[in-house]
Amino acid sequence: MRIIAVVPTYNEAQNVGELIDRLRGLPQGVEVLVADDNSPDGTAQVVRERAQSDPGVHLLLRTQRKGRGYAGAEGLAEAFEMGAELIIEMDGDLSHRPEDAPTLIAAAGQADVIIGSRTVRGGRDEGRPWFRRMLTALSCFYARSVLRVPVGDINSGYRLFNRRVFQRVDPRALFSAGPSIVHEINYRARLAGLSFAEVPIRFVERRRGSSELTVGRLIDGYLKVLTLWWMHRTGKL
Repeated sequence: MRIIAVVPTYNEAQNVGELIDRLRGLPQGVEVLVADDNSPDGTAQVVRERAQSDPGVHLLLRTQRKGRGYAGAEGLAEAFEMGAELIIEMDGDLSHRPEDAPTLIAAAGQADVIIGSRTVRGGRDEGRPWFRRMLTALSCFYARSVLRVPVGDINSGYRLFNRRVFQRVDPRALFSAGPSIVHEINYRARLAGLSFAEVPIRFVERRRGSSELTVGRLIDGYLKVLTLWWMHRTGKL
């Protein structure tokens, strides 16, 4: 079974090498596809160096339509076209631990979309201050209430998709530029009648580098949730 982990990146040279090594060290034989937005810090070069000696490492260098959402969508489409039967999507800052990937893989038979969750029993959110955890909880409640996706940690960007998901949801049709891509895929999957399950993960605050998430992007994400709902109500989604 071919399993590919898609990792959208921007300025993650400090983390991406370790992430690749830990993923490639898993017994499940997970391949890694890094979708990099031409990072000025040399992220792509780190990936190239790993790829020279490891055919299971792939680089998708992006120079147009930059953004977390666009990178994720293009990476998912590329993994699907490469013939992956299971596709994992995760962040490149090591907040999503590679060691949790086997838990997602083991649950692949339970549903079409497996969510790596901080909210189910055994899930943990480590190293973040209380107000960040509260903001996440409120954001999840808001998105669940609007989109009616049947998962607790609807904000989680650590997910596994079986191949059927992208036979019904065209990743190249996704339009969210930023982190709201997470909500868009979940919502489109629900509308397509696909099933969901959650498994516990440990979310760890990044140790190196800086986050690209800003207040403006948070607000944009909230507005995108309403946009998705409205597009469905008006027959445009």
